[in-house]
Amino acid sequence: MHTVDILVEALPYIKNFHTKKIMIKYGGHAMIDDNVMSSTVEDTVLLKYVGMQPVIVHGGGLEITRSMHKLGKKPKFIQGLRITDEETMEIIKMVLVGKINTNLVSKIGLHGGRGIGFSGKDTNLITANKKAPQKIKNNETGKETIVDLGLVGEIESINSEIIELLTKNHYIPVISPIGIDTHGDTLNLNADTVAGELASEINAEKLIILTDVPGVLEDPEDPKTLIKKISLDEIDDLIVKGIITGGMIPKIETAVNAIKGGVKSAHIIDGRIKHSILLEIFTKKGSGTMISK
Repeated sequence: MHTVDILVEALPYIKNFHTKKIMIKYGGHAMIDDNVMSSTVEDTVLLKYVGMQPVIVHGGGLEITRSMHKLGKKPKFIQGLRITDEETMEIIKMVLVGKINTNLVSKIGLHGGRGIGFSGKDTNLITANKKAPQKIKNNETGKETIVDLGLVGEIESINSEIIELLTKNHYIPVISPIGIDTHGDTLNLNADTVAGELASEINAEKLIILTDVPGVLEDPEDPKTLIKKISLDEIDDLIVKGIITGGMIPKIETAVNAIKGGVKSAHIIDGRIKHSILLEIFTKKGSGTMISK
């Protein structure tokens, strides 16, 4: 009966989100832990079989750094921002497109789904411009310096036609966050930003961001202080109070922009927890933080 109760609890969510697009951003342990990745992929395939249309955007920063070390190239970061020269860009393409993307597609097939992988370069899915040199402030000295991040891009436009075509034909698109500029050059893109903007473009019902934390916590050391729901008008106050801080800020900004672009809700959840996607979508309790209007 416990199993029956779970299924009954899930029924209204299955009904409400039937045929709706669900944008999932894979990151953190969901990318590097094989067991966690299999669990996450299994969740994604299940979404497809109950009538939803999942779309995946994946990151790969940890694997890129690991591969650079193996190839004898030292990664360069300035305040968390990766400097991307031409040699680094080749490694990024190798890892994102050649390794992570194909691995995800094969696991989708293993669980009975129909995955198809590509990058933002294919069919001009994502046209981008090279990001202008950034002002970087030294926290110790207070001095600002101008830094060119290299082949790092900002999204100019998205051609979502291929996504619509694939989802209508029961495929699960798996997208690497790489864009192309007007000269045909490859640009490295932020995976969270790609997921958020693409979610808006395809009118996704939900944006789900997998991370290595439970969600937004009032006390970062205490998982029990998880904030389950946040409305847009609460966010500025949470930032001022220091509750939303550090690496959570860009994820929240991605969520906010997606919602302003038409996505109904954004969810920041712990990708380390098995079946966290199913818990977030199909249960009243959820598993992370939901952001909505």
